[in-house]
Amino acid sequence: MPVFESVFESAAEQPERPALRPVALTAAVPEDGQAAARRGLVPVVPALREVLPDGGLRRGTAVSVAGGDAGLLLALAAGVRETEGGWAAAVGLPDLGLAAAEGYGLDLRRLLVADDPGAHWPEVVSVLAGAVELIMLRPDGPVPPKLATRLAAVLRRSGCVLLVAGPWPGAVLRLGVRSGRWFGLGDGYGQLTGRQVEVVAEGRGSAVRGRTARLWLPDEHGAVRPVQQHPVQHRPVQQRPVREQPQPVAGPVEPAAPLVAAVV
Repeated sequence: MPVFESVFESAAEQPERPALRPVALTAAVPEDGQAAARRGLVPVVPALREVLPDGGLRRGTAVSVAGGDAGLLLALAAGVRETEGGWAAAVGLPDLGLAAAEGYGLDLRRLLVADDPGAHWPEVVSVLAGAVELIMLRPDGPVPPKLATRLAAVLRRSGCVLLVAGPWPGAVLRLGVRSGRWFGLGDGYGQLTGRQVEVVAEGRGSAVRGRTARLWLPDEHGAVRPVQQHPVQHRPVQQRPVREQPQPVAGPVEPAAPLVAAVV
């Protein structure tokens, strides 16, 4: 019996379900990230460890990325390549830039994509949770708390991490970009070379007070790294830095290799 049939009520008539497509062929399983795995964590890139209370993403939980910042979402997901399986999935993210994802560190050979699952996204997430280490998701609308509770049970059983672009009822951790500034353009010429941001993480327990970090997201090479005390000088977009709209992180919170290479 498919996983979602044991979690969600069946309907008399169901439209055709979306298919998943593997982005590229698989590669050898990476050996890194074993220390984090022993602590029940999905690793993250070094630049993000200081902002996360556990130094990684707790398995079986949902994490909300305020405002759906694509750079922060990809940076959080990049460490999955260091797990034993190393598989990730993107659901409901048709505009996801695969080149950007690879630049942040995601292994495209171990990435499944469901571009437009529509109303079937809960079923897709439920099935994938037993097959991959991490899922990036943008729901097609507000998520009812009852549905979030059902999927939370699926995540706990599977140990999969759910990274949500936007709010999520019961998320154990919420991250957002408080401020941002792009560099690279001169007086009407040139190209963007990087973005400096302040990332804030809030949640419950050790994360309730919030943690912050100044990061390049991305830097000139498309990767994420801390802002150094004396960074390489870049020319800002304007004399007055272009600051992105702060994304509030608010609200109460609660609480090896994949089984499939594609789900249809």
